[in-house]
Amino acid sequence: MSFQDKVVIVTGASSGIGAAIAIKFAAEGAKVALVGRNQEKLNNVAKKCGNPVIIVADVSKDDDARRVIEETMSNLGKIDILINNAGIGGTTDIQKPDAVEIFDRVMATNLRAVVFLTHLAVPHLVNTKGNIVNISSIAALKVLPGSFAYCASKAGLDHFTRAVALELAPHGVRVNAINPGPVKTDIIENMGAPKELQEVIFRKMQDMTALNRVSDPEEVADLVLFVASEKSKGITGSTIVTDNGTILKA
Repeated sequence: MSFQDKVVIVTGASSGIGAAIAIKFAAEGAKVALVGRNQEKLNNVAKKCGNPVIIVADVSKDDDARRVIEETMSNLGKIDILINNAGIGGTTDIQKPDAVEIFDRVMATNLRAVVFLTHLAVPHLVNTKGNIVNISSIAALKVLPGSFAYCASKAGLDHFTRAVALELAPHGVRVNAINPGPVKTDIIENMGAPKELQEVIFRKMQDMTALNRVSDPEEVADLVLFVASEKSKGITGSTIVTDNGTILKA
């Protein structure tokens, strides 16, 4: 799959799935705008992406989201593909005092930010007849205990994907979502879990799957590139699961 001279924005590109996506797009000839909150991590990813545009931004902040589009256009001149990957976790129960606080924070990044950045990018995607890939989760399809906010954000993202796919189809713009199951990323570390707990969580993640394995970020990235390519020109409004059979298990 060649993405020669295509311009791709990848949010949450500083590590994990986002970094893998950006690196693979760059390897296929794309011009990549790396978006993330951590300058040092973005710099490390940039070394594997040729000559990308680095944009340090928090997409949950409207001014930062506007700057993502402005800097991409000023440096690269167009937008062909938008990868809405930035996301956060957050565990709580509906009865806990922090329930609404965590819900608001998770929704702000996982759903509202995607809506706003998509709103800003769409005029440019219409011009290029580009496409959008949203990184969702099997949490949109399977309830995870203690994660009502995260589950709700990803379910909302899936339905947003379908609604916008229908709206943009007449303009030749495709919109799809990828729903990974357990993936080896630093999201648990970023939530502040100590190393011992991270190992316990990883083993539990592995046990959740029918295939008894946890995916690498590169596996998800391969699927993203396929969906964003001309090989998938008939696919829009889809939510595509890659979860090692997690949703098959009770």
